[in-house]
Amino acid sequence: AKTQDGVALEIQPLKSQEGVENEEKEKKKVKVPKKEKSVLQGKLTRLAVQIGKAGLIMSAITVIILVLYFVIDTFGVQGRPWLAECTPIYIQYFVKFFIIGVTVLVVAVPEGLPLAVTISLAYSVKKMMKDNNLVRHLDACETMGNATAICSDKTGTLTMNRMTVVQAYVGDTHYRQIPDPEAILPKILDLIVNGVAINSAYTSKILPPEKEGGLPRQVGNKTECALLGFVLDLKQDYQAVRNEVPEEKLYKVYTFNSVRKSMSTVLKNGNGGFRMYSKGASEIILRKCTRILDKNGDPRVFKVKDRDEMVKKVIEPMACHGLRTICLAFRDFPADAEPDWDSENEILSDLTCIAVVGIEDPVRPEVPDAILKCQRAGITVRMVTGDNINTARAIATKCGILLPGEDFLCLEGKEFHRLIRNEKGEVEQEQLDKIWPKLRVLARSSPTDKHTLVKGIIDSTVGDQRQVVAVTGDGTNDGPALKKADVGFAMGIAGTDVAKEASDIILTDDNFTSIVKAVMWGRNVYDSISKFLQFQLTVNVVAVIFRWCDEFSPLSLQDSPLKAVQMLWVNLIMDTFASLALATEPPSESLLLRKPYGRNKPLISRTMMKNILGHAVYQLTIIFTLLFAGEKFFDIDSGRNAPLHSPPTEHYTIVFNTFVMMQLFNEINARKIHGERNVFESIYRNPIFCTVVLGTFAAQIIIVEFGGKPFSCSGLTLSQWFWCIFIGVGELLWGQLICTVPTSHLKFLKEAGHGITKEEIPEEELPEDVDEIDHAEMELRRGQILWFRGLNRIQTQIKVVNAFRSSLYEGLEKPESRSSIHNFMTHPEFILEEDEPRTPFLDGAEDDPETDGLKKRGGGSLGGSTSLNRNNNAVDSDQAEVTVPEPESPLHSLETSV
Repeated sequence: AKTQDGVALEIQPLKSQEGVENEEKEKKKVKVPKKEKSVLQGKLTRLAVQIGKAGLIMSAITVIILVLYFVIDTFGVQGRPWLAECTPIYIQYFVKFFIIGVTVLVVAVPEGLPLAVTISLAYSVKKMMKDNNLVRHLDACETMGNATAICSDKTGTLTMNRMTVVQAYVGDTHYRQIPDPEAILPKILDLIVNGVAINSAYTSKILPPEKEGGLPRQVGNKTECALLGFVLDLKQDYQAVRNEVPEEKLYKVYTFNSVRKSMSTVLKNGNGGFRMYSKGASEIILRKCTRILDKNGDPRVFKVKDRDEMVKKVIEPMACHGLRTICLAFRDFPADAEPDWDSENEILSDLTCIAVVGIEDPVRPEVPDAILKCQRAGITVRMVTGDNINTARAIATKCGILLPGEDFLCLEGKEFHRLIRNEKGEVEQEQLDKIWPKLRVLARSSPTDKHTLVKGIIDSTVGDQRQVVAVTGDGTNDGPALKKADVGFAMGIAGTDVAKEASDIILTDDNFTSIVKAVMWGRNVYDSISKFLQFQLTVNVVAVIFRWCDEFSPLSLQDSPLKAVQMLWVNLIMDTFASLALATEPPSESLLLRKPYGRNKPLISRTMMKNILGHAVYQLTIIFTLLFAGEKFFDIDSGRNAPLHSPPTEHYTIVFNTFVMMQLFNEINARKIHGERNVFESIYRNPIFCTVVLGTFAAQIIIVEFGGKPFSCSGLTLSQWFWCIFIGVGELLWGQLICTVPTSHLKFLKEAGHGITKEEIPEEELPEDVDEIDHAEMELRRGQILWFRGLNRIQTQIKVVNAFRSSLYEGLEKPESRSSIHNFMTHPEFILEEDEPRTPFLDGAEDDPETDGLKKRGGGSLGGSTSLNRNNNAVDSDQAEVTVPEPESPLHSLETSV
């Protein structure tokens, strides 16, 4: 049974009465819409439908006019009777009209668009690798361009993740810098060294620098490395202690996790007693301390008022300087009776405080500038961290997330829970909507808090449009939040494998500035596709209108001026080459000076529509002028009256050459889509664009001069070439003229390719068993949807049968193959798509095919992880653990029989 935030889970028997009741309740619940397609996918789908409809209407009108003209002229004006023997001839005419209509439809559709999208995404993904972004899902690239919020970790992302102890409180003395070893009593020093050396992962260590004069290398958990460095600064050797007390001698270890926020290790003494060393968040450990070591090294009573005074005078000043405060403590157990180690609350109490240290993790020098760019770009950055709220606030101020004089919220996880949950403990969206717009720092938070925040922001309807949220995570328990986010960023260095599997993009350098680069590339992908659309739709409009005029003009031509092979060449220019040139534009910093486009902004703006129609007018005017008056201007023979299959004429070659030149120079105009005048800006930064334009120009010269009859071209003189190029350059001058016309005055211009809002999608028409809403499918008839759904279900049933068949013969003999979460999730038999009751799994936040696949068998447990030395990759104690049934267990037998 899932709780409101979808993370905490309870395990139910496969078919218990309670499980059946829960299943019935789930069925009664209103179906929540599944994850939508990416912003760009939705807009491209809508645009494709709009262009398809427009092309269909134009082709239908063309066919109707041609048929009516033929019928009226033949049987009305000329008064001819319908003769039976002439029926095949009439049918041939009608077929010809139909083919012309299909031609208009084909010319209207920008068939090069999918190629442009693919090239742009593939090129961006390759280039993003150099910017330390490893893209795992292509659509995440352009989704990042529409991001409105980033929920970032602190350690390692905003900070350098190189921690050092800079302050300490030992023996009633607050040292503002590392104390001299002689200033600390030997018995206190021994407790500090043993408490740090033994009560930390033995994989954490300080190694000599790689280069002479460099900093020592920190290996393992960075917080533990800071404490080990503190021991070395006190001129002590932690390795000697570890050699004396190897891991095998550790009696009991309470590992760190996001709930405890502490770690404890128990040693057995020679007299039969036990000593436990603890370390953790200072306010949590101090709450469990009843004594503290004084300046003489003797324990004295530590009351609540003493603790409050210490928090005010020691911990808060440290935290306000951005230091992470860690408390070291110990407890001795008598030899007479062994404690109950399972009662953790009793064990972790009655501690004696040894020292409190302040650990500094410097902010990356480039982060404040990166966050300022995000804010200018309309992206809100929020810090979600497990640190003390004062530490988090200080770091957020240094980074620029918190600005002086502005009304922002900084909350701790407990306070956040109290504000957003009702009496039943359920998350209320209305309460969350009051908090998240002003929330900038969430401190002392757990992975569950991060998931709740991300889900709440995404599901919110407060603003004009839905928020697009990016999230960073490094621990195993960050998986649900990374999955839920529109774009999940996993840390490449500090991240666990589970976090990387759940993410869309992996930051190979764990740096926040790489996220800003991902935003730039995402916006660049969007703009590149818009540039290509502006260029290609101009050509399409010209081609359709030219074809119309050719058919309906009283001066109808005997032969088309643009032959089939020439049109293929033009198609190659405007599809393949143009998509290669315009889709590979590198991003610039100016992309971060505007707000995100959002889900509702159209793909083709009114400015782009002005450019498309303006350049179409210029090109059509030139083509028709050359077609019907070109022979007089150039003093050559007319190609209009030439009989069919006659040799190529200079007249039609000039028309073809001029048309190509106009496309070539209009390609330069298409580099700008927001009304900018300087179309040559940074053109040298895109060598692919320059190569394509110059290569196309060279190929055009070869085709015209040496193409001959295959290309229907006749060689031109130098002056004719200059005129063709001059008319092509006129495109650039005409583009400047179009820029001077204010778009606001052209009220008749329409936009195209809007995003699809949730209100436009009838909820009852949402397909139940697909992961994404396909908006093109919404345009189809209900019967077609049912047909596709039926086919999908048949395929699903076949998969289920194959999965059970393979599990009977293969899976049961190899129980060890399920021990790894990666093997488990990638095994084909688990990728099922049935809406049946499932055994809950840790990542239950999404209706994901991978987790759907786990419902027929017990899952590999995330809780079974043993590498617990990362920041927060231990499983919370309140989260369920799902284990694989043993081959001889009753559960296993039940599955086998089923």
